[in-house]
Amino acid sequence: MRLEGKEYRTIWFDNNVVKIIDQTKLPHQFRIKELKTVKDAINAIKVMEVRGAPLIGATAAFGLVLAIIEKNDQSFLKKSAKDLICSRPTAINLKWAVDRMMNKLSGVNSDQILEIALNEVNEICEEDIKFCENIGLNGLKIIEEIYNKKKDTVNILTHCNAGWLATINWGTATSPIYHAHKKGIPVHVWADETRPRNQGANLTSYELNEEGIKNTIIADNTGGILMQRGEVDMCIVGTDRTLANGDVCNKVGTYLKALAAHDNKIPFYVALPSSTIDWNIKDHKNIPIEKRNSDELSQVEGLDEKGDIKKIQIYPKKSKAMNLAFDVTPAKYVTGLITEKGICEASEKGLKELFK
Repeated sequence: MRLEGKEYRTIWFDNNVVKIIDQTKLPHQFRIKELKTVKDAINAIKVMEVRGAPLIGATAAFGLVLAIIEKNDQSFLKKSAKDLICSRPTAINLKWAVDRMMNKLSGVNSDQILEIALNEVNEICEEDIKFCENIGLNGLKIIEEIYNKKKDTVNILTHCNAGWLATINWGTATSPIYHAHKKGIPVHVWADETRPRNQGANLTSYELNEEGIKNTIIADNTGGILMQRGEVDMCIVGTDRTLANGDVCNKVGTYLKALAAHDNKIPFYVALPSSTIDWNIKDHKNIPIEKRNSDELSQVEGLDEKGDIKKIQIYPKKSKAMNLAFDVTPAKYVTGLITEKGICEASEKGLKELFK
């Protein structure tokens, strides 16, 4: 996709260095950052210079490549894998990507280990791009149906950023939107601000602007009244971990959007590649929900009058804050899951029919 008129992926390898778009600086500054060690990759994941389940997974895979370059030793590689998995607990893609890499690399002591690692990480990235493109083509059918009935702009509500900045390219929730736009279907996106890190405002709106797609940023709690007014035709969100029974773990606030959509009879879809499905955890209470630093709530960041990025305190200094990063939307509130293999009901039966 495009940033500042130029085509980019979110992560790439160049001359033994991994390059990323530093998303903590967007939308005010566009910076490409170099990751030179596995610790750099871990830090990029922790501080959210990269974020979004598929991109976190790819970054972790590249982290193992950097570990091999740094020290071609199996003990160091295994420790690096463990440290990467611990860097952020909720998104299943991270562990999936590390496990996939280690299945190829464990016990390999030859000079070819770097080549094997690079081949596998490139396959992970290319696979994600193809999966996200197919998610878009499958989701496009839903948007087309709404447009053919409405014959007017299709209004889509999103939450957080499940755009191409959260993947390698195309995105998950945004991919159907991009495909609809390319086909000439008029779409407008309501982009939830998504407190506390404002990924909807800072990232979703930013990338939609770069692609020329109409969008409006709204406060997280505005979606309900827009649905009541008939100004939302459908909701599409991403997911960091979807259980085999169809329960969806995504950025906190997703559950409330699903409830509002259910109450107003508005379709609520979740877009995901199969790498985001957790086939093992049976009860959503066992999903590790990340609890992040409360400073993300009590402080906001933006441009001052001089154009410098500044952080300010907005809460009383004595006040406590709790910052849970994710919530769980029960399958019964999900209209359907949009995957690379098609659209299915959010249930064990629906998923197993697609992924035999």
